[in-house]
Amino acid sequence: MRYLPLDNSMFVENRRKFSEKMIKGAAAIFFSNDQQPRNGDQYFQYRQQSDFFYLTGIDQEKSILIIAPDMANKSYREMLFIIKTNESIKIWEGHKYTKTEAKNISGIKCVYWIDDFEMLLREVMMVTDNIYLNRNEYPKFFPEVEGRNERLGTQLKVDFALHNYKRSAPILKDLRTIKTEAEIKLIKRACDITNGAFKRILSKVKPGIQEFEIEAEIDYEFKINRANGHGYSPIIASGVDSCVLHYVDNDKECTEGTLLLLDFGAEYANYTADMSRTIPISGKYTKRQKDCYNAVLRVLNNAIKLYVPGNTINTINEEVNKMMESEMIGLGLFTREDINTQDNENPLYKKYFMHGTAHFLGLDVHDVGDKEEPFKPGMILTCEPGLYIREEQIGIRLENNILITNDAPIDLMSEIPINPEEIEELMNKS
Repeated sequence: MRYLPLDNSMFVENRRKFSEKMIKGAAAIFFSNDQQPRNGDQYFQYRQQSDFFYLTGIDQEKSILIIAPDMANKSYREMLFIIKTNESIKIWEGHKYTKTEAKNISGIKCVYWIDDFEMLLREVMMVTDNIYLNRNEYPKFFPEVEGRNERLGTQLKVDFALHNYKRSAPILKDLRTIKTEAEIKLIKRACDITNGAFKRILSKVKPGIQEFEIEAEIDYEFKINRANGHGYSPIIASGVDSCVLHYVDNDKECTEGTLLLLDFGAEYANYTADMSRTIPISGKYTKRQKDCYNAVLRVLNNAIKLYVPGNTINTINEEVNKMMESEMIGLGLFTREDINTQDNENPLYKKYFMHGTAHFLGLDVHDVGDKEEPFKPGMILTCEPGLYIREEQIGIRLENNILITNDAPIDLMSEIPINPEEIEELMNKS
């Protein structure tokens, strides 16, 4: 892996906490991600399934984890199964983990070849009635292709039809939403790499540059700093495309006088940052652009103060919507009288700000957690108000990553330039 080795104590502790939340006598089975076919005989670059990484630290395909903490045979309580390499694999694909390497990475003492899985699985199933299976339960994600947990989990329910099956997702949601000190450091490292990439491109952006050239500069900065890559498809959106929320084509020329909306984040050791900034392609905001920018910045600064224990994503969204509505009135987009006669099912502010302000962040850019869950210390969420005036080609989004604490919230991106004057200064620095 590109990232530096991690202390396996974080994975040992994650498994311990998961085991404590299992019912007595149960077992849990987790599968690594599939290798995803790209075309011909090629695969996409491999990325581990987040729950599997959270519990093992193993970044390799065709791996399986069994957790059965109450087994009488101690060697069956934690079992990791990995690929058994051979000369052909070494020649064509390169190195695969040895048992010793997998043990050192995961902290799991009993590591077996994948060939032994069926036999040892039956040993566990024979004395276990309740089995935890894993599923991606993100509510807005509907992939047409089943993942390995879904596919092989379904097969387990066929092969062992008389067992009772339970969901591991609720346990993992509770655990993953609260970041440990080790996880916070990894996310902060991802934020720092993202900062470096942003500062790099500030000196590169000029009228005439292509969006994909800017993306290439970000790629370079990520790679030389050991990032896995992007935590999600980067948005490099100029002109009117700055008003397209999930624009990822990144294939247009940046034209003089327009804005460039940037939404990207480095992924380091599978933990991701998520940053948005909006900069003037010509190196200086127009008065109207700066007025709109400062409106969003004021909302961001005030919204961050709300990231305290007890609040929820829904609370944040409601308060930010009110703030943005007030700013829109100040910008002349509509009047207070217009609000009095608006359709409350389709409020006026939604024309210019149509997305939520916060989501959980961690191993996934839209990490586990729900909108009604009260904030607790250790949670990390985004704060990302925006303003999109398509008819003026003004799309502005500002986004930082916020750590919830017992005291004031901590902005993990406080070092990334955000004030418009500082951005202008950096863009025009010779």
